[in-house]
Amino acid sequence: MTLLVHTFVRGKSGKPHLLDDPPDGSDMAGFESCRTALWGSERVRALGARFLPELASYDLYVEPEDVDDFLAECELLRPHAAELDAHCGYREGYVAERLANITAAARRAQDVGGGVLVW
Repeated sequence: MTLLVHTFVRGKSGKPHLLDDPPDGSDMAGFESCRTALWGSERVRALGARFLPELASYDLYVEPEDVDDFLAECELLRPHAAELDAHCGYREGYVAERLANITAAARRAQDVGGGVLVW
């Protein structure tokens, strides 16, 4: 299985509706094992992340009012991507690519007043 990242908007009923995936296929947020090995790891938590570690337990819904804070978290992790690659045993650039996909979804969410789903 693979973790995916999507932008969503909530309909009048409150149900989330996923927006179309980007045409370049940049909806990958990592392997399923990244839930615990990367995003939910103590290393990521120690860097100050609070949203992404939730993936260790369940799918992550970042509501529209939290998207700015979520983007700040992505920016907080970005300088540590190579360190996280090495720590988690991923190829060079893996974490940076996943963060870029997640960040792009969050920026799309900002543009439409939506949220981010990582699942």
